[in-house]
Amino acid sequence: MRSARYRFIVLIAVVFVSGFAQGLLLPLLAILLERAGVSSSVNGFSASAFYIGILLISPFIEKPLHRFGYKRLIITGIALTCVSMLILPLWQAIWFWFILRVLIGIGDHIFHFATQVWLTSMSTAKRRGRNIAIYGVSFGLGFGIGPVMTRLVEIHLALPFIVAAALCVLSLSFLIRIDNEYPENITTPDVQSTWKRYGKVFRMSWAGLLGTFGYGFIETAVHSNFPVYAIRQGLGIEAVSILLPAFAVGALVFQVPLGLLSDRFGRKPILLISLFIGGISFLAMTLDDSFVYLTTMFVVAGLFLGSLFSMGITYMADLLPRDLLPAGNILAGICFSLGSIFGPLIGGFAIQFFKEGSIYYTIGGMMLVLFAAITFFQPIAVNQVQQKV
Repeated sequence: MRSARYRFIVLIAVVFVSGFAQGLLLPLLAILLERAGVSSSVNGFSASAFYIGILLISPFIEKPLHRFGYKRLIITGIALTCVSMLILPLWQAIWFWFILRVLIGIGDHIFHFATQVWLTSMSTAKRRGRNIAIYGVSFGLGFGIGPVMTRLVEIHLALPFIVAAALCVLSLSFLIRIDNEYPENITTPDVQSTWKRYGKVFRMSWAGLLGTFGYGFIETAVHSNFPVYAIRQGLGIEAVSILLPAFAVGALVFQVPLGLLSDRFGRKPILLISLFIGGISFLAMTLDDSFVYLTTMFVVAGLFLGSLFSMGITYMADLLPRDLLPAGNILAGICFSLGSIFGPLIGGFAIQFFKEGSIYYTIGGMMLVLFAAITFFQPIAVNQVQQKV
């Protein structure tokens, strides 16, 4: 039961739990805060707490990964997430939820980061696109099922949180059966050399990192801001519980095909096509507000934008040597969290001040900005970067 195949399956299951937790919490807490009369801008700021946790822990998890290995870090992250999820429904106060969301972000990123590095390290270049795509499908499946579970809050406030915690415990029961492994050793004698290494990683792979930024932006804008926007436009919770999974369905359908296409035709062309079509899809949502049309456009947007994170990670991994993959994944997590913070903040202010169509213009516009930026990216060799450091 400790074969490479079993290990791969377990890692895919772990990232499903990560996606489920995020997909559940973002719309659920946004809806609960909207019902409590919290403004959309404050609601958006509260949603950013999860990603503030990611930012806070990101600079400190590389050394523990080398010291304790992948498995122990994943167990630590899952345990922290599980306990925090169970505490959430005990007291409904925005500052209390903010703190717990920060802790959940820390725990989620710890096991998400370790899982991600482990998978990219064990994948060959020829299979990396496929493997990361499967990884993305698992995350997207969890992320898509999460919003559906928001309906459980009508039965009991604590029920959706208990379900998420139970999944964390189940994933732990499989994880303990695989052997621990460690990433390739690197020498980090001082803080200055660590920051130089991060600078090298960024210069070599910023186009891939922008993909993770874009996914963070759209993930939180869709799942935190759109429920607020939809309720204010009269769509209701039932419509939200269908439209958000529609985006996830699109991501699930096209994630592996996009991964295989990127293996064959290159990461950059597929990434650019996805950003362009996805951005136009959101802008097109302003043309008609019927439920059927919006559902169709959410599926189309999901087809191309639901794979941004996995494509960004894969592109980054292609551009970096193996010894820089842990640092690259840390920066990917930071870029993802920055996008996830800016998403609900910009989206919340847009809803508050610009009203009609604001969330669609916000998301579509950002995707086209990223498309323009990545268009001008030219890969540089390792020796060129070393000469500048």
